[in-house]
Parts: sequence; C-alpha cells; structure tokens
Amino acid sequence: MQVSENTNDDFLFIDDSDEDEILDEGSADTWKVLIVDDDPEIHSVTQLALSDLTVLGRKLEYLHAYSGEEANTIIAQDNDIVLVLLDVVMETDDAGLNVVKHIREELNKQDIRIVLRTGQPGYAPEESVIKDYDINDYKTKTELTRRKLVTTVYAAIRSYQQITTVNESRKGLEKIINGSANLLELHSVQEFGQGVLDQVKPLLHGFESGLFCARGHGIIEGADDLDLYVLAQENRSQDFVNQKLDSVASPSCAEQVNFCFQQKKHITTDESLTLYLTRGGYRAVIFVKLSAPMSELDEQLIEVFLSNIAIGYENVHLFQKLRNAAYKDWLTEKPNRLEFLNRLDKFANGGEQDVAALVDINHFSDINDGLGQEVGNQLLLAVASRLSDLGDDVVVARVGADVFGLIGPESLLCPEKLASLFSTPFEAGEQSLPINVCTGLCRKADSGSGGVKVFSQIGIALNLAKKDADVHYKYFRPEMEEETAWRLGMIRQLRTDFAADRLELWYQPQLDLVSGKVTGAEALLRWRTEDGNFVSPAVFIPLAEYSGLIIDIGDWVVEQACKLIKQLESQGFDDVGISVNVSIPQFRNDQFVKKVISTTENYQVEPSKLELEITENILMDDPQMVIDSLAKLKDRGISIALDDFGTGYSSLSYLQKLPIDRLKVDRSFINEIAQPDKSLLADTIIGLGKQLNLNVIAEGIEDKDQEQHLREQQCDEVQGFYYAKPMPAEEFLAFLKGKSES
Repeated sequence: MQVSENTNDDFLFIDDSDEDEILDEGSADTWKVLIVDDDPEIHSVTQLALSDLTVLGRKLEYLHAYSGEEANTIIAQDNDIVLVLLDVVMETDDAGLNVVKHIREELNKQDIRIVLRTGQPGYAPEESVIKDYDINDYKTKTELTRRKLVTTVYAAIRSYQQITTVNESRKGLEKIINGSANLLELHSVQEFGQGVLDQVKPLLHGFESGLFCARGHGIIEGADDLDLYVLAQENRSQDFVNQKLDSVASPSCAEQVNFCFQQKKHITTDESLTLYLTRGGYRAVIFVKLSAPMSELDEQLIEVFLSNIAIGYENVHLFQKLRNAAYKDWLTEKPNRLEFLNRLDKFANGGEQDVAALVDINHFSDINDGLGQEVGNQLLLAVASRLSDLGDDVVVARVGADVFGLIGPESLLCPEKLASLFSTPFEAGEQSLPINVCTGLCRKADSGSGGVKVFSQIGIALNLAKKDADVHYKYFRPEMEEETAWRLGMIRQLRTDFAADRLELWYQPQLDLVSGKVTGAEALLRWRTEDGNFVSPAVFIPLAEYSGLIIDIGDWVVEQACKLIKQLESQGFDDVGISVNVSIPQFRNDQFVKKVISTTENYQVEPSKLELEITENILMDDPQMVIDSLAKLKDRGISIALDDFGTGYSSLSYLQKLPIDRLKVDRSFINEIAQPDKSLLADTIIGLGKQLNLNVIAEGIEDKDQEQHLREQQCDEVQGFYYAKPMPAEEFLAFLKGKSES
C-alpha cells in the first residue's frame, strides 16, 4: 500500500501547547469523529477526555464502531467523518489495518485522518505501519494521556481542514480552467452568458439562481437603447432572456445590477452576489442569488474565474461583430442573403412557417439614378420598416440591392396582403414615392429540401412574375423547375451554336404591289442545330431576349444585312433594301445606336437601304427612350418601319411622334381581308398610313383574293408565301435574278 499524496507531516504533528490554547469558541457545526475499538470502556474514556474540546470553532460529534467490519459500514455510509481513532487489534490481529486499507483503497477517501491506537506496544513497527497504510498518527493507548490525545486530535482535524481546503481549491481551479476553455468556444453573447452561469453554479456552494445582464444594442435585434437586458438566466421560473432587466427582474435585483454596472464594482451581501465583468470596453453584470453566505474560498475562486473569462467576453463580442457583418445587411440591419438562406434551411426542414417569398422593387435603379443613392437608401429603409409591420412571425431580410426575402405564415404572406403594403407611397427623405413590386412565393408543400434549393425556387417564381405584364406575383410549382432547366439548357445550346456560326439569316422578298418589282427583303433568323434540325424562332427569340444574347445576335444580324446589301449592289441590285427586326433589350443597350451607325459606315452602305423594324410592344415598354433612339438613327438616314401596328395598345399620338418611314399591316388583319365585312381594320390601317404619308406594306399574303383587295385599297407593298417563302441568301440572289430576267 502506498502513501496518499495528501499525507503531509507538517500537518500531522504540532508542538505541545497549553490546553487553554487548544480550546476555543464553539459553533453549531461539528466535526464527526469515529471511535473504533472492541473495548467499550475505551469509547467512554476517549469521549470523556475530548468532551470539552473545540477545534477551529466546532465541537466534536462521536460515532462508535466495535469491530473493523462495523467501522467499514459506517465510513461507507457517512461522508462527513473527518477523523478515525482506530484500534489495531479487534476481531483479528490486523482488523484495524484492514480498515485503513478499506478507507484508502476501496472507498478512496484520502482526506479522512486516521490515528492508529494499539494496546500492544511493539506489535507493529510504527514506521512500517504509517508508510504502508497511510496512517496519520500511531500511538499506544498507554501513552495517549488526555493532553496528548487532545493534541493529536486537534492536529489531525486541522490537517483535515487544510487538506480539504487545498482539494476544494484545486477542484475549483480545475472547474475554472475547464469552464474558461469551454466559454472560448461559444460564439454568441447569449451563449456565453449562459455558459458563465453554468460555470459559476458549481463554484458557489450557495448558488440559488442567476442572471447575466448587458446592454442589448448590437446583441438583441431591435434593441436601440442603452438599457440593460437579461441575456441568460439559471434556475429562474420565468423566461427573462432578451428582455429588459427593469421590466422583468425584482426592483431590488434591478437596482443592484444597475448600481454595479454604473459604479463598475462588485457588490456582495449574504443574500446575493453582483459581479462586474469588463474587457476591451465590453461590460456585463452577473447577478447571483445566494442561499448561504459565501466562504473566503468562494470569493477567491470567483475572482480567479472572472479574470479567466474576461478575455472570452471580449472575444465573443468581436465574434458577434464579425457574425453581424457576415449575416446582417449593413443598411437595414435585417438578415442578409446568407442568413436568409440559413432561415430557409429551417423553413424547408420542418419549421413552423408556411410560405417563403422574394419581393423585388420595380425600376429601383431609376430612383437611384434620378433622385440619388441617398434617397434610394432611405426608400429601402422605409420598405424594410413597412415589411416589418407584418409582425414578429415574419422574417424580413434584404437579399439583394432591391430585393427582400420573407418567411412567415400564409395568412400574412399572401399576394393581397403584400399588395396592400405597397398601395400607398413611401416616404424617403423629402420624397413621397409610389412603387410597384413583383413577388415570387413558395409554399412549404412545394419547397425543396434545403435553403439554397428553396431560394432557387422562389427566384424562379419571381422571374416569371417579372415577365407577366398582368399579374405581378407567381407561386412556385414543381413544373416550373423543369421548364427553367429546359430554358437554361436551350440558352446554353443557343450560345454554343451562335459561337459556332449555326445561326442563319433567311430572307423573305418584299414586292411593289403595282409593278411586282422586288423592293427589299425581311431578314429572318433561323437556328439550325448541330444535328441539322431547326428550332422555331417563336422558341429561341424569347430565350435570346431573356438571356441578353439578343444584343450580340442583333449586332450580328445588322452586320450580315449590311454585307448582303453590298453583295446585292455588286450584282446590280442597287434598289433592294434589307429590313431587320430589333427588340427592346437592344434599345436598352446604350451602345445600340452607335453600333448600327458604325456598321453602315464600316460596310459603306447607303443608310436608307437598311431598315429597322420595331413592334408596337417595344414602343410601349419605354416610349420616350425608343423615340429618342429612332430619331438619332433617322437623322443618319436609316429607315424605320413599325411592325404589327394595331395588335398592341399604343395611342395614335405616339404614331405621330415616331420618325418612321413604313407601316406594316400585321398578318392577323390580312387572313380574312377578302371576306365580306372582315377588312375594316386592315383598310383603316392602310388609310391611316396614307394620311400620314407613310409607305404601307402588308405581310402574310397567301392568295390572289387578298392581293386584289390590297390593290383596291392602294397598299404600296406586299410580302407573303403567295410571292415567296423565306430563303437563304444564295436562293434570294437567285430569286432576284429570276425576277429581273422575267
């Protein structure tokens, strides 16, 4: 058997002193002493000898065992025994030594002091016994006079008290070290506060309940004051977390915490402990309600604990700042795109909310450009504020420059409710701005399995809503995803085939109705894929416009038209022009007008031989922008035609403002033109064109009756299958030569 590491001879033996010095004032607490001897008289004599002894302020309380086996049972059941006065020889010659072994090795109680007594001097070598059995003192019964017994007991109990204090300090320090390390791993102030209370609780024997308090600004969403908030709590019946201290705590508690925070010092009473924590300008108060006064050891451990956790408190604030920068929008202080994705994860994986949505402000860039970025920012703040009026059940995030993300119950996030939010203007500085929005929504039943997936789904719905001129919201449906995947695949293939020169221009001749002479041709895009199949323009033109590829394709079309004009001139067809269609994305490109003009100059073609066809719908998208662009092109001599007139919603006033040369009658008005009472609209458009001194061309002519009616209405030109289908450039040249020879 080895000596316990707690054995310390300095604790075991003290110099003899007067009895009066050993006896001191008593208290209600006691030291439990177990007397183990098979002789009842020894119990009585020992208790009598120690009857008036007070050690370190406590009286002695006696327990009795009359055998080694009985002693083992008592010691195993009572953890408060501090000293065992143990006889060596009882039921066996080594019964006492077996008790020592049981205490040290089996029960692992190293703090209990053991004084071994024997009535047989020399029975066991004193040094060997103490060494092998971790015995704190070894005496023969004959030499244990009352004075020596008192001295031995006093020394043993004092030794116990000192060793216990050291062990408690060691355990407390271990808790502090481990607790501080754990606190450094926490990444929010609330988590840190809860961790502090979890670590303080076992350090203080009288811990009853606790609060961790600090200013809420920058920590609690919406807290914009300097009041103290409860960030964490322990053993409280009500939930105070993230609420103002003054509104939830008792007046005495709130007063004590506020005083501690203002005076920057600890406050200790028998009933409570209020601790001031500070580091790097970050401050907090820990309030602990006590069921018993603190000991000197408690106070020392708390001081060490506060010193150890202070750096962790600064770190967690710095981490929260980094987290805010990563997960909060800098302008509105709402969750940003990254945090919105995290919230969508919860939404998709069983959260309580029903609907996720994206809200896009229409034409926000115009506000920024026209009124300035400061007004734009104020508008965004106003929108964020009004969206927040939906209530605490709705998550509001800013996920793009002018796009907000929402998650909430369907009763609040429905198109009607959202539309009402934007029915009145928003105040942005001195401006009162009415705005419209487009909204994409996704119900949980239709959502994917993760935040990124759901974000993609509501993005798909939003894009479709932005393209719908009538309804400015869309709910995501699973088939939309398939349609989007198909569209993206087609766009990818279109880009590839355009780069590989698989797009072609085919030409449909346009003829003078009186002379039958070819005056020009409309250039029509054709897409022949790698396998030789054609994709309908009705399919790929919208895809090109959607993707923005139409700008590059449009530049290529103008260039090809100019090349053909030069080729026609070289073949002697000097009076044949080429008409090309243009779309609204091209007009929105600020380089469009310059590129058209520079292309005609580079190929040295007569500008009037190049005609740009616009539709009525293009005009209505942004009338003034289109009119201004056409005026610049017209000034350079380029011809302008208005296609599909009468199929849209433009007013005649715009028709007067447009710098156009030719008016095209849409095929939808030509189909039944030869039938009785079916030609009114076509006749009206032709007559209107004549009154405006415009050249009028009808398209979609398929029979002689239609041609005859157009002759009677004095239409200028015609185009359609009745004369020729669209054809490649080589065939168009052959067609022209055939016409010239006939």
